[in-house]
Amino acid sequence: MRVKKVQLVKFKRFDNLTIDLGVAPAKIIALVGPNGCGKSSVFDAFEEELKKVKSASSNEAASFFSKSWFDVEGKVETYDRGAAIKIYKADDTQEFDKKSFYIRTAYRYSSKLRTDSIKAQPDILADEHRPISSIAVDSRLQQNYERLLGRSYQEFQRGVRTGTEVKEELLGRINTILGRVLEIQISNLGDVTENRGQLFFEKGSSKDFPYENLSSGEKEVVDIIIDLVVKVSDFDDTVFCIDEPELHLNTSIQRKLLVEIEALIPDNCQLWVATHSIGFLRALQTELKDKAQVLDFSEKDYFMGEQFIVPIRPTRHNWQRIFQTALEDLTGLMAPKTIVYCEGEPQPGDDGAEQGLDAIVYNQVFEEEYDHALFISSGGRDAEKNASIALKIISKAFGDAKLFLLKDRDTRSGEDRARFLAESANNRMLERREVENYLFDQEVVQVYCLDHQVELDVHQYQELISDIVSQDLKPIQQRLQHLCGHRGSVVDFKLELAKYITKDTSVYIQMKSCIGSLE
Repeated sequence: MRVKKVQLVKFKRFDNLTIDLGVAPAKIIALVGPNGCGKSSVFDAFEEELKKVKSASSNEAASFFSKSWFDVEGKVETYDRGAAIKIYKADDTQEFDKKSFYIRTAYRYSSKLRTDSIKAQPDILADEHRPISSIAVDSRLQQNYERLLGRSYQEFQRGVRTGTEVKEELLGRINTILGRVLEIQISNLGDVTENRGQLFFEKGSSKDFPYENLSSGEKEVVDIIIDLVVKVSDFDDTVFCIDEPELHLNTSIQRKLLVEIEALIPDNCQLWVATHSIGFLRALQTELKDKAQVLDFSEKDYFMGEQFIVPIRPTRHNWQRIFQTALEDLTGLMAPKTIVYCEGEPQPGDDGAEQGLDAIVYNQVFEEEYDHALFISSGGRDAEKNASIALKIISKAFGDAKLFLLKDRDTRSGEDRARFLAESANNRMLERREVENYLFDQEVVQVYCLDHQVELDVHQYQELISDIVSQDLKPIQQRLQHLCGHRGSVVDFKLELAKYITKDTSVYIQMKSCIGSLE
């Protein structure tokens, strides 16, 4: 089943809104816009339509749904659900049944799983404990877990398959998807007879840790994936609605999650998502572009008077507008006033970064001094060569940004350094060999050791570092790390040292003098 048109009259904050998806509605309908633009209200309309054919544990008061509950004279009006909401399927009919809509609110909250018995479950299509509106808590995970337990017991009773085969049947599909999104797996269903009635997981070297130890983002993904895997075989002619599925998730996971959700839902069904997520928008723009229609609720005020909203044309201009809505206050980060192109390669295991170590250090040390600037990595040691093309591209993308090139001195003489600086007013070069020659300065190392209650052996330090300005320090960095009592990677050690290059240190002053004014 797919919806093609929705009409809302005096419903929630809408006077008269028509959503028209055309004669061939897509599989994915994305409602995009800032908070408070009315996205969730559309899902409330779907839930109200569902209540005509399916009971609910309760319902919101009529004043929650009706815009004209009180008219200008203060008279109370009757809320007429049929007049307020009209929903048309792709075949132009308006007949719905228990499986027509399946709605997840943004308030999906299951911090813990706890069950001590295997019991009969209600009709899956009845879905009696679903949230009654977009502001209600959605805690279906507990019941989904109990359904998995019930299915495992049913398989035991049949006695046809081994325990390993049953586990693969119940968890194989879920684990395959979780592995692609989060790289975690459900290791077992727990054991209610031993007071271990919850899901257990594994990730990397961590084995059999309970659901409650997952992060909020991991719980979010587990909840959505398990819910869909358990439900799609029964809700097979359905409009699935998920309000803000990106909560607690970083951008890369958001993108992967939407791709997996779309793959789970049968092609004869439809997925409506309310979002302002960068990751989801990227998936809609790339992997799912041929399966999606985007409704831009940020384009104007759709609350007042008669309004029509149709899918945007997938042009560059339209995508720019909705990405700007998603970015909001991050727009300044995407278009900094000043860009400083420096040396360094991305670090293995570095989650945020196209940045190398040098860029991370500079951004950390000078986050206040140069709050208008962004240091980015050249992707290699030859910053000048790599920067020549990149700076041209950046200058086109960020026409108002000022561009600078910051190079390590390496083994250059004073004359060579002066010559490079004279070539362009935007050229910068360190006075010391490279950034490590500032990080490993005795002033910085001593403050680090003092803060970590380690007594620095100055004699050993001076044996390791005889010339802080010109010496190649990379060969001795692990020995210095050991001298300072740091356990972990060398990269982590350097980033820890960077925290101690503060405005009151001479090292900071010397680094700043090399960078100078970026105005």
